Amino acid sequence: MIKTKPFSISKLLLQEAYVRVKANGGTAGVDELNLFKYEQDHRNHLYRLWNQMSSGSYMPLPVLLVEIPKKGGGLRPLGIPTVTDRIAQTTVTMILEPMLDKIFHKDSYGYRPNKSAKDAIGTARARCWKHDWVLDVDIKGFFDNIPHDLLMKAVRKHTESKWILLYIERWLKAPVQQTDGTLAERTKGTPQGAVISPLLANLFLHYCMDEWLRLNYPSCPFERYADDSVIHCKTEAQAMDLQLKLSERLKACGLEMHPEKTRIVYCGKANPIITPTFIAFDFLGYTFRRRKAKNKQGEYFTSFLPAISNKAKVAIRDKMRTWQLHRKGGSDLKGLASMINPVLRGWINYYGAFYKTELYGVLQHMNRLLARWAMRKYKRLRRRKVKAIRWMSEISERNPHLFEHWRIGIRPLGWIITAV
Repeated sequence: MIKTKPFSISKLLLQEAYVRVKANGGTAGVDELNLFKYEQDHRNHLYRLWNQMSSGSYMPLPVLLVEIPKKGGGLRPLGIPTVTDRIAQTTVTMILEPMLDKIFHKDSYGYRPNKSAKDAIGTARARCWKHDWVLDVDIKGFFDNIPHDLLMKAVRKHTESKWILLYIERWLKAPVQQTDGTLAERTKGTPQGAVISPLLANLFLHYCMDEWLRLNYPSCPFERYADDSVIHCKTEAQAMDLQLKLSERLKACGLEMHPEKTRIVYCGKANPIITPTFIAFDFLGYTFRRRKAKNKQGEYFTSFLPAISNKAKVAIRDKMRTWQLHRKGGSDLKGLASMINPVLRGWINYYGAFYKTELYGVLQHMNRLLARWAMRKYKRLRRRKVKAIRWMSEISERNPHLFEHWRIGIRPLGWIITAV
């Protein structure tokens, strides 16, 4: 007699989840089994996982704690599940995401199909022109403080699958392995770094915040990307009332609005009757404030516009420094271009989408680093900065598509003119 499994889980779905995890890459978890090692015996690994999940015996391993630097300083804790746990979480995400995405608010942009951070920034820009005030919301330690009971209540509202509910609960309760090897129990929160965390976070904030705003403040549109949100208000009084009421709502849901980072920002006319406390805010790597703009007739005016933030500029320069181009004397320009162009292309596509001239100064820094590389590589250019820049400029004229920032006109010669 053949024994049937208590849970019916598709092997093909598990295989597809593995392909996705493999494509996304990532490091090993607490078991030190990385994707390369997993691939060598992936059939047996996947069969074992399917057998455990189908029988109800699957138990996730502890989450490995890794701390990475924040753009604004300090460290951000990331929880890295094992490859096996990432595949299991991806399997559940593939089932839940299509049904949950249908109920999410149109202005929830984070980690959703066919939506992006650039979409959120563009919408925020347009609404800042129509609403004079913004409530810039910061939720203190959002991912670490989501109450498990309320989150599971939201999940149960959309699925009755016993194995999905069982394993989500186990993932939420899986302990964290600290850097010294000790284990810390988790009674709330969902770790950043877990595959399923963005979907669960979106679901929680959908009921905690998005739906609450829709029902109680229908005249205040918002843009939310994960826990990063801006809400538009017509008057300062409305913004102040919203801040108070939303703070109470978040508290009732086990969260806390950051008292210092949450701000009411004025984005209306250049000269208000009363000077507001804040006239700019950051959102998704962009700073929104009044800037010079030019209309189709060539006339200048001021408008409330987004451009790359100073924090993002610092982060880009820091990343450039990690390349240490001046130490790559054995490389040629084509080799350098193949290494850094994918990153440059990503910066240009994202931070060049709005008010791209603010990005130019950062990209010009790339030319300084290339000139420094040339001075280190060629004896005739050593200690001859201007000559190195002119040499690089001649190359950019002959091959303007070699580096991504040269394609949009940020050439070494332009840097000389700017510097002088």
